[in-house]
Amino acid sequence: MTGAVTPLRPRRACPECGRPSDRATYPFCSPRCKSVDLNRWLSGAYVIPGVEEEVPDREDEA
Repeated sequence: MTGAVTPLRPRRACPECGRPSDRATYPFCSPRCKSVDLNRWLSGAYVIPGVEEEVPDREDEA
């Protein structure tokens, strides 16, 4: 056997800046990029699209 350790997950490019990801902040490369992404979610810059449901009128229920 060799002394090499197999990484648990492959290194990927950071979704914010493209640098290789870091184990402590995966999938980001640094705490800064992780915070930038969180801020975008909290400020509403990212939106998950959904389908609006139509609300039936009360007259249609009778």
